Amino acid sequence: MTLDIYQNIINQGENETVEFKRNWDDKHLKTLCAFANKSGGILFIGIDDNKSIVGCSNSEKELEQLPNKIKNNLGITAGVSTNKVDGEIIIETKISKSFAPISYHGKFYVRSGSVTTELKGSELSHFLLKKYGKTWDDIPVENFTIDEIDEGTIEKFKILALDRIPSIKNENDTESLLRKLNLYEGNYLKRAAVLLFGKNPQKYFIQSHSKIGKFLSEVDILTSDIIEGNLINQVDLILDILKTKYLKSYISFEGIHRREKLEYPYEALKEAVINALIHRDYTNTSNLQIKVYEDKITFTNGALLPEQITIELLKESHPSVPTNPIIASIFYKAGLIENWGRGTINIVNDCANYGIPEPNFKYGMSVFWTTFYSLNKNVTDNVTDNVTDNVTDNRLKKILTEIEKNNRITSTKLAEILNVNKRTILRDLKTLKEKKKITRVGKEKTGYWQILTNTSQNEGTNQ
Repeated sequence: MTLDIYQNIINQGENETVEFKRNWDDKHLKTLCAFANKSGGILFIGIDDNKSIVGCSNSEKELEQLPNKIKNNLGITAGVSTNKVDGEIIIETKISKSFAPISYHGKFYVRSGSVTTELKGSELSHFLLKKYGKTWDDIPVENFTIDEIDEGTIEKFKILALDRIPSIKNENDTESLLRKLNLYEGNYLKRAAVLLFGKNPQKYFIQSHSKIGKFLSEVDILTSDIIEGNLINQVDLILDILKTKYLKSYISFEGIHRREKLEYPYEALKEAVINALIHRDYTNTSNLQIKVYEDKITFTNGALLPEQITIELLKESHPSVPTNPIIASIFYKAGLIENWGRGTINIVNDCANYGIPEPNFKYGMSVFWTTFYSLNKNVTDNVTDNVTDNVTDNRLKKILTEIEKNNRITSTKLAEILNVNKRTILRDLKTLKEKKKITRVGKEKTGYWQILTNTSQNEGTNQ
């Protein structure tokens, strides 16, 4: 290379495929390992941190030793050569992309921009699977048998898939159908089969359940539900419970006709549920969590967002890179998703057509959040305020009842009886004191509670 070419490379700076080092150090084998595991790259020895060409002082020795060091430590062959630039010797170490995973001292490294990072946890699992042409849902489960397949879900799938697989109506043998759906490897059913059609997937993957909770604040939860079973059934169960127990519908009349409008667009909620179940990182032990607040609802699930997909791209046309392609394929065949890569766009469009704010997508720490904002915040505020007041009022009455039973009861015991956290109880006790319903007699540890009125059970405490 000429000086001009080198200067151009230096001016562009370090990146995913280029690294500069003043001298060789064996720790730089991590960088070469990362190059091999990603897109390949070149390590230039003889260029310092100030992007100055300083040359390699012991180039002959390094030129002789480096190929063997790389071969012995990484198991790969590197192209090592020298160039004289502006009177200085530069060593170029070229690494090609490896289609097998490469480790250094038992650890795996990749490039992320100009940084070399060690892979751990779920990222390492997915990296190794990808290198061997596998995904998480493609791995067989040796101790899962066809007797554990839920025939009811199979029949449900056959009805759903009739439009896209007309011949499925002739499928009467469950094993034959599952093999055609690529859910077998040899004689073993795959993880996708367990999650999609199993009677009890949580027996094998405990994290595959979902949770719904109604939150009065970030710390105060009013009620919650756990949804178990296979993924195809979870979709309907989650949506039914949301509609009947957690979400409000606004009633209006057109002439004599009564109209009900859910506070969030149903199709957008359905898309969010399906996206979360399909794209979940099932190596992550967290579950799908749906938190319903007074003016918003959030869907949170462990996920690995592909590098080529940014949050901004989710709101426009983008390629589909499903984390679990076999699961995604079954959902597509069942007609539960339309066009891969359009799920988040559909959510945005549904919200716009419904007249509610644009949803918010967020990704960080291997977690993906989808947040919807309420149809009518003012109406929601009034309804929620009334609900919150009634819940709090009932809790205050229960506290007074417990104090009547035992005037030395502790806040810890009250929290246990009422099934709320201690912070909520302390706040409620403060409210009761401010309303002059109770007072504390004596010291905190040795004293007792005294009720100041006898009408607490007959009158509301929100006076």
